[in-house]
Amino acid sequence: MGETAESTKKEVATSALGDFSPTDTKNQQPQEYYDKIKQRFADERDLRLKYRPEGTKQFNSEFDGGLERFGEDSYTREVKPREGMTDTVEVLFIGGGFSALLTASKLRDKGVEKIRIVERGADVGGTWYWNRYPGAACDVVSYDYLPLLDEMDYVPRERYAKAPEIFEHCQNIAKQYDLYKLAVFQTTVTQTLWHEEEQLWHIKTDRGDHMKAKFVICANGPMSKPKLARFNGIEKFKGHSFHTGRWDYDYCGDNLENLPDKKVAIIGTGATAVQAVPKLAEQAKELYVFQRTPSAIDIRKDWPTDPNWARKLKPGWQAKRRQKTIDGPQMTEEQLAKRSEFSKEEKLRRQENANIDYMMWLHKRVEAIVDDKDTADSLKPWYMFMCKRPCFHEDYLPAFNKPNVHLVDTRGQGVSEITEAGPVFDGELYDVDLIIYATGFEVQKTGIYNQIVGQNDKEINDYYSDGIRTLFGIHSHGYPNLYIMAGYQASFQFNITDVLSVQGGHIAECIDYARKNEYSSIEITPEIENWWVEEVINHRGKTNRNKECTPGYYNFEGEDNRRQDGTYNGGFKRYTEFLDESKDKLDEMFIAKKA
Repeated sequence: MGETAESTKKEVATSALGDFSPTDTKNQQPQEYYDKIKQRFADERDLRLKYRPEGTKQFNSEFDGGLERFGEDSYTREVKPREGMTDTVEVLFIGGGFSALLTASKLRDKGVEKIRIVERGADVGGTWYWNRYPGAACDVVSYDYLPLLDEMDYVPRERYAKAPEIFEHCQNIAKQYDLYKLAVFQTTVTQTLWHEEEQLWHIKTDRGDHMKAKFVICANGPMSKPKLARFNGIEKFKGHSFHTGRWDYDYCGDNLENLPDKKVAIIGTGATAVQAVPKLAEQAKELYVFQRTPSAIDIRKDWPTDPNWARKLKPGWQAKRRQKTIDGPQMTEEQLAKRSEFSKEEKLRRQENANIDYMMWLHKRVEAIVDDKDTADSLKPWYMFMCKRPCFHEDYLPAFNKPNVHLVDTRGQGVSEITEAGPVFDGELYDVDLIIYATGFEVQKTGIYNQIVGQNDKEINDYYSDGIRTLFGIHSHGYPNLYIMAGYQASFQFNITDVLSVQGGHIAECIDYARKNEYSSIEITPEIENWWVEEVINHRGKTNRNKECTPGYYNFEGEDNRRQDGTYNGGFKRYTEFLDESKDKLDEMFIAKKA
């Protein structure tokens, strides 16, 4: 099948996010129906908060005291010896995923030659180097998600590309743009220190390097550091265990062929587990799926790319698709007129009701697929759509019909502890051979593994201690020639490569501006930083929807946060317009210095 206009539009989920039809009342329920469900949503949220009121502190990403293996590279176990490096490059990327690859390609177009990637893994790829769990695939249509398809003259093999293809695409980008030449792998940046006299960043690593760079781009990605829930006894377990971001194929076998005699527990039911559970269910002797909060599971609709469709694509096809995303849904004058008839409160009420209708449709889908009623009830998500990351999969729900698959619904509480034999919940011990932690990653942390020290010896997280302060989520005052990608105060898009693409283009423009004017450094003014912080604040908190959501990484696990410590919610189109407009305002944006 090809990718038609019908298949590319946002389907049911779009209406759930607010694209309601004001005149369509034939399927609407009485308001009491929606109010009752909203109360159930609130009750489920409060249940989660009752058990885990500590918010993000319920997780741990500092793996020591016997937990070191959870952070180790399970794909390239041998670290290649090398001498420490002391050279200087023009641009240094911390991280080697799509952020770095996209931006480096744009810098190459500007004529920048000395580009170095410093990557903790043994190759480029970022997310797609680390996440190789069975069933791993993009959950955004691949023709939109994979970047530089026009430039690479490449069309993905399937509508939802699988992890090996995406990893290979990353490698091919690095080859095409000659990024392997100066790249340094199996290396973690531990300190990034600005030297005012030299007008250079000094970069230290865990391999004894002391490199220098004129420009540094933090390209770690929004979720690059695995985390574990703070269970008592993780280090006591006598069986085998690992995090999904460090999948152990040596133990499981390349096709999980070592698991038919193994009892397996997977803890977590987010986007990763939704993809991995069906594969584990096919091979494991017994599979116990530990759930705190169910994911919302919609239909995926995957298919191989139609070669005839791919052959007819004209140059610039992906850019046109991306522009449609930026422009957003277009409404007719009649639709706009009908919408204008409603008050703000009425619009919000109708959007919420449409959202609830969609979630109840997902409930019916669970009931139609899962045979056991109790299991089906446990798999129904009780929260607004987009409170947690939505998932799309045809095989996850049917997996629970297999006799070897057992859902352990902890009803918001989570696992009680880990013993030598396995997890414990509600007084029951689950004796297993393998525990797989699908507990996610630290989210949008600036300076993962890395101390970033700017002017006046100010560490960047100290600078953010009273609230995050950036311009576009990319620049911060006091940190010249430093750029942060996929961080807070940038626009949020479910397809993150849309954001990375516009950010990478902006960063390339800024670096090109400094090079052409022979500036040794450019640093945003305090005034423009203040302006953007206010923009972020003014576009957050228009409703209580985020606060009312069940806890998850979208809302800091339910804990309160400062208004500026989040994403820019003025819309992706307006965000891209700000970046475009900045091209003509660089003289006003920056404090520039010459050597």
